[in-house]
Amino acid sequence: MADLARAAGRLVGVPLAAVARLRSGKPMHPRGAVFSAVLDRRGSDVAWGVPWLDEVGTQSVVVRLSRGAGLPAPLPDLLGLAVRLPSDSGTPIDLLLSTTGRGPVTRLLPAPRRDTAAVYSSIMGYRSDAGTLRFAALPEGHDVPSEPAPLADAVTRDGLSFTLAVARGPGPWVPFGRLVLGEAAGPLDPAIRFDAVLRPPPGLVPDGPMARFRAPAYARARAAGQD
Repeated sequence: MADLARAAGRLVGVPLAAVARLRSGKPMHPRGAVFSAVLDRRGSDVAWGVPWLDEVGTQSVVVRLSRGAGLPAPLPDLLGLAVRLPSDSGTPIDLLLSTTGRGPVTRLLPAPRRDTAAVYSSIMGYRSDAGTLRFAALPEGHDVPSEPAPLADAVTRDGLSFTLAVARGPGPWVPFGRLVLGEAAGPLDPAIRFDAVLRPPPGLVPDGPMARFRAPAYARARAAGQD
């Protein structure tokens, strides 16, 4: 199964690389908006044995909201929420979440959406001392457009926030923090590349079929984007 996931990733990496050359290094999620944000990690009711989850702290972070295929609104698209956090090591931490369902099974299935204030999950699992963990961003509040320019205007004007949660296997989502977006960056979508496989939170190791698929596929896309 592991070899199959890697082989699929290498196979998909070929067209991704071709698209990356046409889309300035972004074969997926080519159109988005970048925001300043604050991540308030409050800990949770569960002791995970992972300091990054168990400890409290507030950080300034960067968030990119995007449309996966770059389809024009009002068509639904697979929406993305990427978070870049600073770390003590100097290497940033990246979380990549996509619109999914909220339940034990549907959290593993990509789901096209029109509204940015949707449920996002990592889909990819992380190996830890507590077992296989996944992350989610659960929306708080109002509808928000997903087309980059109207999205930037709406978030800058009205704000947008998510509850961050973690789950072990098919277990319930357990809140551990809150993500509050601020003003849009200028320019609207600066060149910033996220990689959840290479830059996971400390104490967590990307694992499972999705991680093994992503690694070779993303490597080809990164190389093509640097050509």
